[in-house]
Amino acid sequence: MKTRITEMLGIEHPIIQGGMHYVGFAELAAAVSNAGGLGTITGLTQKSAKDLANEIARCRDMTDKPFAVNLTFLPSVSTPDYPGYVKAIIDGGVKIVETAGRNPQQVLPALKDAGIKVIHKCTSVRHSLKAQSIGCDAVSVDGFECGGHPGEDDIPNFILLPRAADELEIPFVASGGMGDARSLVAALALGADGMNMGTRFMATKEAPIHENVKQALVAATELDTRLVMRPLRNTERVLNNAATERLLEKEKRLGGDIKFDDIMEEVAGVYPKIMLDGEMDVGVWSCGMVTGLIHDVPTCKELIDRIMAEANSIITQRLEGFVAAKVAA
Repeated sequence: MKTRITEMLGIEHPIIQGGMHYVGFAELAAAVSNAGGLGTITGLTQKSAKDLANEIARCRDMTDKPFAVNLTFLPSVSTPDYPGYVKAIIDGGVKIVETAGRNPQQVLPALKDAGIKVIHKCTSVRHSLKAQSIGCDAVSVDGFECGGHPGEDDIPNFILLPRAADELEIPFVASGGMGDARSLVAALALGADGMNMGTRFMATKEAPIHENVKQALVAATELDTRLVMRPLRNTERVLNNAATERLLEKEKRLGGDIKFDDIMEEVAGVYPKIMLDGEMDVGVWSCGMVTGLIHDVPTCKELIDRIMAEANSIITQRLEGFVAAKVAA
């Protein structure tokens, strides 16, 4: 299947694995890329630029296909060594970067001079247009269904994607609620050039996370995510668990007086304990509504091959059948 995204990135299938904290290691990125999609290493999971350089080298040893590095720009007390991370990406020969969070304009000149394609994650049409105007090559449009931070507009993809198609000139991929062949075909129909999957790739054999996390995703339904940190205007969609309930109780009790310090126990430094050690209730962790579509833990190749085969069937049989029936009538 050829789209503007597959052509731009040099990949076989229009499927991207998004950057995920303590999930996007070399093992997963290489497995997705080897299966014909675009795998992504999560830059800030690596504690230093040197560590990222080593992770890129590890991924390079596992695949000769294109892969990306995610670089998220977040407000923090101690700013990450972004120049160092960018240098590691360039020196490592990575040709695709997924940026997220704040405006990535500060790093664009260095990335573009190195011939790197930049895909920026956006939760609104206005942010997508801004990314286009500053020189990003593509955007990942995140609907309200997505795990992690969906923004504050609460626009689901059935509206957001066609609005993006109306306004954007650069290619874009759909993110949020993407998990199977139906997701891909729907995204293409709504104007996207492919899809970005995060939560779905967590429930794969190669995802280097604890089995407890994978089984939680299989067991959960579309009713099992919650929105936290809304009063702080830093909304995050997470899987419901004991920590989520504690956090929501604090938000209800403290109301408008709540501060980030009040929820540090539930959100700060919890990802290694959850993702690597399987301590499921120690904190909150990002999870999309798409968990309701996850029923197994295949390999990345099995998942991508299944998606592409079923997408082809939907397009050439189900949808074409509707057109044929109309002509026959």
